[in-house]
Amino acid sequence: MSSSRSGSESKRVRLSPEERRLQLITLGAEMLAERALQDISVEDIAKQAGISRGLLFHYFASVGEFHEAVARHVSAEFLAATAPDRSLGLFDMLRDSVERYVDYVEENRAAYHAILRGPSSYNPGMVTYVNESRSAIAELVLTELPIPPDDPDLPRLHLAIRGWIAFVEETILTWMSEKPIPRAQLIDLLVESLPALALSPALAAALRG
Repeated sequence: MSSSRSGSESKRVRLSPEERRLQLITLGAEMLAERALQDISVEDIAKQAGISRGLLFHYFASVGEFHEAVARHVSAEFLAATAPDRSLGLFDMLRDSVERYVDYVEENRAAYHAILRGPSSYNPGMVTYVNESRSAIAELVLTELPIPPDDPDLPRLHLAIRGWIAFVEETILTWMSEKPIPRAQLIDLLVESLPALALSPALAAALRG
């Protein structure tokens, strides 16, 4: 019995340094659903990963660097999940991105709520990466719109898009907790709300397909 147990314990999967680092970051990202970024402890991460506390510092120079890596990972994962499909027309591209945005939130509900409303939302590192994500989304939308870079309305449009992103975040958070309308109607609401902010009839028409 004991030799069998020893044999199974010796058959632990060995991860490459890159795989181990990603594993630790992923575990940290999962913990965001339950606690603030600064409360993710080295001890808990090491225990879940099955490594010693000291080994974590082989991959990260400090706790602060680890927390920053977690925040960066969450931001990058979200942007990758919602990246526009440029093979589609403008309206279909917008709808596809919004659908995948909602998909991402449904699959990562607790973490998404924690990042925007939980204790982690006040962490300076997380605030930075969330704002960077919002800026990146705004730039992606602006890049795809049929407007020249010297358009005098560009600053106002950029501001309107940032407001739309905030609307999307709050609407999805409320929908997730209350589910007052079907998912398809939620998608319609989010997609149609952006053309409503357009500063010209031509741009609104382009966004509506």
